[in-house]
Parts: sequence; C-alpha cells; structure tokens
Amino acid sequence: MRSVAAIAKRELVAYFATPVAYVFIIIFLAVSAALTFYVGGFFERRQAALDTFFTFHPWLFLFLIPAVGMRLWAEERKTGTIELLTTMPVTTTAAVIGKFLAAWAFIAAALALTAPMWLTVNILGEPDNGVILASYVGSLLMAGAFLAITSCMSALTRNQVVAFILGATVCFLFTMSGVELVLETVRAIAPAAVVDAVASLSFLSHFSTITKGVIDLRDLVFFVSMIVFWLFATTIIVNARKGL
Repeated sequence: MRSVAAIAKRELVAYFATPVAYVFIIIFLAVSAALTFYVGGFFERRQAALDTFFTFHPWLFLFLIPAVGMRLWAEERKTGTIELLTTMPVTTTAAVIGKFLAAWAFIAAALALTAPMWLTVNILGEPDNGVILASYVGSLLMAGAFLAITSCMSALTRNQVVAFILGATVCFLFTMSGVELVLETVRAIAPAAVVDAVASLSFLSHFSTITKGVIDLRDLVFFVSMIVFWLFATTIIVNARKGL
C-alpha cells in the first residue's frame, strides 16, 4: 500500500506540474456546461434536474478520458523511465494501481468542480439530490472503467496518439454494445445468448440505470469488474514488455 500511495502521489503531482491538467479541466467544465445549458436545453425544459448533464457524460468521456490516460505507460516507454520504474523495489501491480488511482483522482477532481451546477439546480428548484448523487457515483465509476481500458492500451505502445486512438476505440465499442442498432446486427448472426452477453457489456445501459437513482449491485459489480480486469491486463502487458 505504501508503494501504491507513493506512486499515486508522484503521478498526481506530475499531472498538476504541467498546464495540460488545467487545460483539460477548463475544457471539461466548458464543454459540460455548453452541452447541459445550450445543447441539452436546460432552461427550456424548466426542470430543476441534471439529467442532461449526465446524459452527455459517456460521449464526453470517450474523448477526454483517453486523453488523460494515454500518457500513463506510453510516455514511460517513450522516455525510457519505465526501465527505472520496473527496477525499483515496487511491484508491477503496485505501479499499475498507483498510476491508475492518480489519474482517477484527477478525473474525480474535475468532476467535483462541476458542483456549482448541482448548487444551481438547488437554487432554482427542488431537485432529487439522491438521484444526482447516484449519477455522480455512476459517472466516476464509468470514468474509472474508461481509464482502466486506456491504461491497458497505453501499455501496448510508446506512442501516446496511438494509445489515445486505441483507448477511444475500445471504449466506444463497449459504449455502443447496448445500442439497438448494434444488437440488431448481432441478433442477425448470433444466438440470443450472445446478444444478451453483448448487451450486458454496454456502459450506456449500466450507467443509465444508475442515473435514474437506482444503484444496483449488478451495475457496481460490472464497473468494478471492468476496472479490475483491464488493470490486470495492463499488469500482464507491462511485465511482458519489460525491456522492449
């Protein structure tokens, strides 16, 4: 745990040591506000709720989360510091978890800065704060799953752009797997059991359930399992590519 904490602290400090972190946060806040208040028609709906705010999160995360996670391992490999990291008295698992937690904490900080929106809807009306809180939890879990996938993709290459593209692509596939258009295509070539399996992997369906205020254990298990699986895959890849 000390190793994980030390690496997480180092990585988190590194995020805020460059202007990239602040640019990311500003873009995230600006785009979130624009999508909520203008594209989502917040004022026209005349409802004190943040439904539109969370509706856009899966699509916003498709680009922003890979942008945060693409440097996790690709930069280490490009600069050659991964050899130094792997020779330190730190296990690969601790390094993977520490770097992931630092990036996840950074994303959590960005989400926390959207709190004025929550305050705004409470001033304008009487929203269901339980639903909003559940939606924030779901959003953070989904962001963690996106980030774990991008971490794995980043471990495959030393090029951050390639890591971004791979991460965004895989996240897009998991997001779209529950869309009816995709399910219709799968239904035409595969049995019902396969269709159900594909649908169950959709980030959209699990996230939309949570944003309704229903924190189902199955949804929590899904996101946590995704995070654990992809971090485990990252550990295997980093170990396999040592010295390459």
